[in-house]
Amino acid sequence: MSLLLEGKRAFITGGTRGIGHALCEVFAREGADVAFNYNSRDDLAEETRSKIEEHGRHALSYKISVTDRVGLKKLTRELVEAWGGIDILVNNAAINKGDNFATTTDRSWDEVIGTNVNSLFAVTKPIYKQMIRQRKGSILNITSIGAIRALPTSVHYATSKAAMIGFTKCLSREAATFGIAVNAIAAGIFDTDLAQALPDRWLQMHEFWVPQGRLGRPEELAEFAAFMVSDRNSYMNGEVVIVDGGAVT
Repeated sequence: MSLLLEGKRAFITGGTRGIGHALCEVFAREGADVAFNYNSRDDLAEETRSKIEEHGRHALSYKISVTDRVGLKKLTRELVEAWGGIDILVNNAAINKGDNFATTTDRSWDEVIGTNVNSLFAVTKPIYKQMIRQRKGSILNITSIGAIRALPTSVHYATSKAAMIGFTKCLSREAATFGIAVNAIAAGIFDTDLAQALPDRWLQMHEFWVPQGRLGRPEELAEFAAFMVSDRNSYMNGEVVIVDGGAVT
């Protein structure tokens, strides 16, 4: 059987850490050329590029903010010129802050909402337009169970991730007309820098909630994501799939 993503061209946001890094590596292993953006760490970007290339695939990295609309339009043009098109987009990049709502500052709210919500427009629109031209494509949005369940996460983060669910469901109807699928994964707590910043008390509670008694591994989410954006997943659209280890809340 052929690889899941053989011959595909993917763009993944936030490709240097945690889930984003795992997505890049697994997608490359499954046959895709992978481009990704990152914010600051050139050394981590080099590590991700090396992992992609170890699988014999082409790798491109862009040091650019996911809210830079002008820059992302230019990035899309350059990527299409280099590879002839983009088949897969994964909106993965996001930030969170450990704020209580009563003490959340204007700056903190604007930063989280601006990064996590405005990036959906800035990143997706130029890539979506070229997917329309080629009449095919798959868009996957990484949201959170914090958008679905009453968990002790930050209100601005949960709000931003809930917006991603609305974005997924509404865009999926429009996109289907052009042969484009739009789906989302609502991720639980995975072993990433973001998770390690959570209070110890919450992580201990999580071990009780999850039958397997551990955090998820980024590669476990990436394996499922690879199937979701593949041609073998041909009848799923507008869905939000929970991947959280079976947490009970």
